[in-house]
Amino acid sequence: MKNTLLQFRTFLVGALLLASSPRWVQAQSSSEYSNGQLPWFAMHNNTLVVQTGNKAKPLTKDVTLPNGTRVEYATQSVVLTDGKRVPMQEGDMLSLNGEFIRNQPVALAAKAVASAPAALARAPAPAEAPLPAPAAPPTFTYHPAAPVNGKLRGVVELGASGFNLFIIRMDEQRNWKLEKSEFGNSLVLENMATEADISKGLKSYIGQMLDFGVAGRDIHFVVSSGAAMGEGTQKIIRGLQSMKYVVTPVTPEREGELGLLAAMPAGYADRAFVVDMGSGNTKIAWQDKGQTRVLDSYGAKYYEMNVDAATAAAEVKAKAGQVPATLRQTCFIIGGVPYELAKAGRQGKEPYTVLRAPEAYPEPAAAKAKAGLNIYQAVAAATGCREFVFGYDANFTIGYLLALP
Repeated sequence: MKNTLLQFRTFLVGALLLASSPRWVQAQSSSEYSNGQLPWFAMHNNTLVVQTGNKAKPLTKDVTLPNGTRVEYATQSVVLTDGKRVPMQEGDMLSLNGEFIRNQPVALAAKAVASAPAALARAPAPAEAPLPAPAAPPTFTYHPAAPVNGKLRGVVELGASGFNLFIIRMDEQRNWKLEKSEFGNSLVLENMATEADISKGLKSYIGQMLDFGVAGRDIHFVVSSGAAMGEGTQKIIRGLQSMKYVVTPVTPEREGELGLLAAMPAGYADRAFVVDMGSGNTKIAWQDKGQTRVLDSYGAKYYEMNVDAATAAAEVKAKAGQVPATLRQTCFIIGGVPYELAKAGRQGKEPYTVLRAPEAYPEPAAAKAKAGLNIYQAVAAATGCREFVFGYDANFTIGYLLALP
């Protein structure tokens, strides 16, 4: 039955291809396309190929079809006539007349019969063809090396709405493991109006880290670039300084460097880049001959700056388009909105989740989520990257700890 379905599917695709052929195809040897075996475009083993019968050749240049659809070999994408870019996935096919077909045999048969000649439409279809099983969600199976005899270090990110706390265990080889995390603790802003309140609250908060086993000299405080000017944050900074703690503000560029340090797994620097999507800004970072390059653009709350979605997307595309083509195989993405996208598809407690393509997500109702998805779409369109990996334990503040001597 499987072979019969495959033959039927190939036969129908061949009928679609007979309708229209660009000149560069017609110029090929006629013997190569005997028995109706005209070529089509397909994804095989993560490579965009021109398929003819059972022969496949990698595509080496962009091709524009008669109906205006464009096939981009570098990004492995199809640009439809309405301008929408669709990354090709394993098993997808594109006919020479611009018929784009996802890897769904039943849908393919229905569409092919509808557009094939009448004689073909009358051909009997295989009886009771089973529905294809849903594709398993992609996985990212990287497992970092565990620290050996490491010591605890703690860091607190100061933000406009409170604290984010992280404690890691790190060894001399910089192998690390997240031991404790706490997000959005707003007690400082809610219950500390005076300097005495701040001092008392901070001592209690720091005490949690001390009780966990972090030495006082290994507790650090950083201020994100998006929160440095908040009035509440400045109160907290003054309170910490009165207790002889050092508070380190970071620029967007430094955030990008530290985000890459935490989010980029060992061995991926020559084929991947990092996106850190914050509320105030988005950092795009990659390694260039051992140096980290960082570009920043709008964050997921750009609407609060009266910036429209098209303007934000255009700037993000311009920045993301500067990522070298050799580094676009994988993007490690972190931040609040990517976390929401990732947890919707998380299968258990795996440390990494591969996001679905941006167009596969329904349009969110919340303004921040909608803006974040717009940024994700812009990065994907500009780079053609088809593997966006969210790491649950990575953020720029952990990168700050990893950068310490």
